[in-house]
Amino acid sequence: MADTIADTRRLFTKPQNLNDAYGPPSNFLEIDVSNPETIGVGRGRYTTYEVRLKTNLPIFKLKESSVRRRYSDFEWLRAELERESKVVVPPLPGKALIRQLPFRGDDGIFDDSFIEERRHGLEQFLNKVAGHPLAQNERCLHMFLQDESLDKSYTPSKIRQA
Repeated sequence: MADTIADTRRLFTKPQNLNDAYGPPSNFLEIDVSNPETIGVGRGRYTTYEVRLKTNLPIFKLKESSVRRRYSDFEWLRAELERESKVVVPPLPGKALIRQLPFRGDDGIFDDSFIEERRHGLEQFLNKVAGHPLAQNERCLHMFLQDESLDKSYTPSKIRQA
């Protein structure tokens, strides 16, 4: 009986102070995909999205960054991660081939509701990928999130913790 009482005693923890409660979180990684902009006309028309990152993770060289990316850039990132990392990479929101057919009654892939749906899907994709510790070591992810322009002929490599 004495053993049972000892096992159910409450663990003593250090009381939380104001800095613990209201200070910066120990580790955070926030990625927003926002501000879609459609550029060009006719067959050269495409939509870009602002990708904003805020973090205090030491593996990222910039603690805040903002870049513009288009859907094909997300496809590139996904393909690179699948090829280079041991991560199971989640799918991207679909290509919406039906929406690209001519003679539609709406704007197809440039329709506001579609762009918003895609933006949300791209944001979910990026947060899942970037939240994975193994993916955080991949140079392609860092380039995608923090380099103004993507060098798609880069040499794949791992990022070392600073």
